[in-house]
Amino acid sequence: MSLRSEPMDLHATGAVARRQLASRASRYVFFGATLIGVVVLLFLAVDTVRVGSDPLSIDFLTNYPSRFAERAGLRSGILGTLWVMVATIVLAIPIAIGTAIYITEFAPRNRLLTLIELNLANLAGVPSIIYGILGLAVFVRLLSLGPSIIAGALTLAIMILPMTVIASVEAIRQVPPSMRDGSLALGATRWQTVWHHVLPGAMPGIMTGTILAISRAAGETAALIMVGAAGFIAFDPQSVTDDFTVVPIQIYNWTTVPNEDFRALAASGIIVMMVFILGLNLAAALIRERFRRY
Repeated sequence: MSLRSEPMDLHATGAVARRQLASRASRYVFFGATLIGVVVLLFLAVDTVRVGSDPLSIDFLTNYPSRFAERAGLRSGILGTLWVMVATIVLAIPIAIGTAIYITEFAPRNRLLTLIELNLANLAGVPSIIYGILGLAVFVRLLSLGPSIIAGALTLAIMILPMTVIASVEAIRQVPPSMRDGSLALGATRWQTVWHHVLPGAMPGIMTGTILAISRAAGETAALIMVGAAGFIAFDPQSVTDDFTVVPIQIYNWTTVPNEDFRALAASGIIVMMVFILGLNLAAALIRERFRRY
């Protein structure tokens, strides 16, 4: 009996050793892949800061674009980005959170709900240029909004809506069912349970997903080019029906000019965008930690 079991034990031991070796090897492979990405990112960031640090100044932030590099600035792009982002947040976030609440707390569990969730997952992976074509056809031409701030904001709102809904749904589902059951058992209504217990518990995940979606919208270029965002604006937007440009489009235009001074301006614009995006991600982390304390 022992003679028969000994080869089987050796075989099992060898299989375990191979799995452990594969596990250790995969750890190093994944660490190496991550390290390569981080090193490349750091190299690009350092090179961008080196090239764009000289033009970066208060005048750069307050001047309008110009055909003269020494007088060109990012004022209209910054203001346009702020206008578009505020309008996008107002249009998209309440709808996204409301949809997530309905899907998780009120919608009946049937095939229609499964189909809706499947379509949301598919829409989250659609390239932004497709949303740009949709915005051009519907908002700019069909609704006659023209290449305006509201048309760009509506396009971006539709673009970030699926990913915001998905992030909010997952955050709400992470709230323990016992919290809902306890609230309902004490006599609270379904809506009171959602408002006072489920939403506060899910808020860290909701805010994180929302801010990351806004970060993606802030760096969007292709969709806004399709909508008709201008490449050169020398005035401040006064309403959501005005023409506009945004920082990424202004950066893109500077990179197409065969002049090293304008490319340095593009690097300065990239620094401004990096600070803005990092600020949003930092805000997401701070909000998440703040809500977790409560």
